[in-house]
Amino acid sequence: MKRKVEILLLSDLHLGSFGCRARELNRYLRSIDPQMVILNGDIIDMWQFKKRYWPDHHMRVIKQLIKIASKVPVYYITGNHDEALRKYSDFHLGNLKLVDKLELEIDGDRYWIFHGDIFDTAMKNARWLAKLGAVGYDTLIWTNTVVNWVLESLGRERMSFSKRIKNSVKKAVSYISDFEETAGSIAIENHYDYVVCGHIHQPAMKTIQTKRGSVKYLNSGDWIENLTALEYQHGKWSMYHYDAAQFAEQEMKEKLIVHLNRKSA
Repeated sequence: MKRKVEILLLSDLHLGSFGCRARELNRYLRSIDPQMVILNGDIIDMWQFKKRYWPDHHMRVIKQLIKIASKVPVYYITGNHDEALRKYSDFHLGNLKLVDKLELEIDGDRYWIFHGDIFDTAMKNARWLAKLGAVGYDTLIWTNTVVNWVLESLGRERMSFSKRIKNSVKKAVSYISDFEETAGSIAIENHYDYVVCGHIHQPAMKTIQTKRGSVKYLNSGDWIENLTALEYQHGKWSMYHYDAAQFAEQEMKEKLIVHLNRKSA
């Protein structure tokens, strides 16, 4: 039975890139029944997109999202990796709405939801450098995928190269902190209760405090390294973390049921 979720918020899927964990995302999407979906940017990685690389499991994610959009509202907020869609902002097709940012009121609270690349100096001043960095990041993720395949085959635990680099490099940690503080400060000045971003691949749920007040800062993370999503249910947000063991157990149960049904027939 599918788990009910009032609002599902995803970002940074990077479909079409080697690093995208589409198989895991498909399992997750099949397990829930959302009443609203917000896709907060970098859903399709148009920077890395190549016709020769578009696996079936990436297409299945798109099909699942379209299926959801046939029943409930789906907001697609553009990011920097799918910025080509920004020329079509405010396009509506049934329940699917393409926007650059989203302002919502949820249970009396004001929300400001956007991808977050607006704060990225590299994006504004040196786009070619940002794209070059994205290629390097994708190569790192691809190498990490190969290493993790070897580790798993040996019964060892997976590891994340990029997480280790981010945690050990002071500039990366400082950038994340500055990003969160900037988003929070602007949200407070504009009297929002929540500010919700993606972009930096850093899942977070925290309160940001300044002299002018406070705001709840949320970041849904990504489906390359962290495999996270934000879920809203019963008046509060929670951070979902993909659990491979949980789905493996569930799939074994489903296979057993199918086997027993065939045997009884």
